[in-house]
Amino acid sequence: MKIIRSGSIASASGPEAYFTGRVRIDAPFSADAPARVGGATVTFEPGARTAWHTHPLGQTLIVTQGKGWIQCEGEAIEEMHPGDIVWIPENVKHWHGATPETAMTHIAIAEAVDGSPVTWMEKVSDEQYRQ
Repeated sequence: MKIIRSGSIASASGPEAYFTGRVRIDAPFSADAPARVGGATVTFEPGARTAWHTHPLGQTLIVTQGKGWIQCEGEAIEEMHPGDIVWIPENVKHWHGATPETAMTHIAIAEAVDGSPVTWMEKVSDEQYRQ
């Protein structure tokens, strides 16, 4: 058994290359091989969001606070609320983040293939975000 104590890992800022706005990443975790699951609790300040990205084996988001948006390429933006669980299938291009007025926190869980759980792409433009 392995217990990662609350507060034992420092918070990190979401890298500017992959996020727009203020994003905080807390409690990152990953399983030991042969398992390949990992994740973190991610908090987006109002207007903050990920860049477009995909996951080789999909991603699960569990919204814990606030109100957020998620969009898969070619589809409408969907709203997310606390308690919502969102599954994004493998290799589906998408982004997620807070609404313009409300912060949002979710737990993000994904599995890695060849050591990588995500492929980052271009940033979501302000026009795309506000559509």
